[in-house]
This record gives sequence, structure tokens and C-alpha cells, in this order.
Amino acid sequence: MTELIYKIAPADIWRQAEGAGVFDGAGIDLADGFIHLSTAAQTRRTAELYFTGQTGLALIAIDAKALGAALRYEPSRDGALFPHLYGPLPLTAVKATYALSLDAQGQFIFPEEIP
Repeated sequence: MTELIYKIAPADIWRQAEGAGVFDGAGIDLADGFIHLSTAAQTRRTAELYFTGQTGLALIAIDAKALGAALRYEPSRDGALFPHLYGPLPLTAVKATYALSLDAQGQFIFPEEIP
């Protein structure tokens, strides 16, 4: 079974990456020198902490194994290990892309695989 990890990004930036064939990161990724990712279990909290109320977001499901040695799990929020990608995200590693929309209460609507 493929281990999926996730990236939340502005949909317009993601569309540009799709056109270019590679995603170099957005905002904080570019500032920190790596692409911030989350496991399925971490994704909801990441969305709540850093994207609350935002619209026009994409949720990208990525095959972790396809990233090879450029992917490292490092301590981050509350000491938990988070996946960080040191290098561009090749679109060949992307398994699915979802529009991350809000319900009537302003909560994100996630695909079923996100606990």
C-alpha cells in the first residue's frame, strides 16, 4: 500500500506547478528551504492552524516513497515528526489533487482518507 502524505497549497500556485511539471513550494516553504508536508493524521490540524478561513486551496496527496532521500521526517509542532521535502516536488509523485473547500460552518471538507 502506498503511504500518502499531503500538501495544502493555494490552488492558483498549484495550477502553476501543474503547468510547469514541478512544485517548488509556496510562501513558508520557500522561506524555510523545504516543502512542509503532513501525514494523513496531521493534515486536519495543519489546516486548522495555518489555513483557517482561507478559500481557494488545494489538497495534494503524494506518494511518500516516490520522493526518496529528499523526504525527511523531522520534529516540528509539539515534537511530532513531520514530513519535509528538501527539493522540488515532482508531479509524478502526486496521486490525487482535491479542492479543499469549506462547509457552511467554515470547517474544511476533507476526502475520506483523512482521519
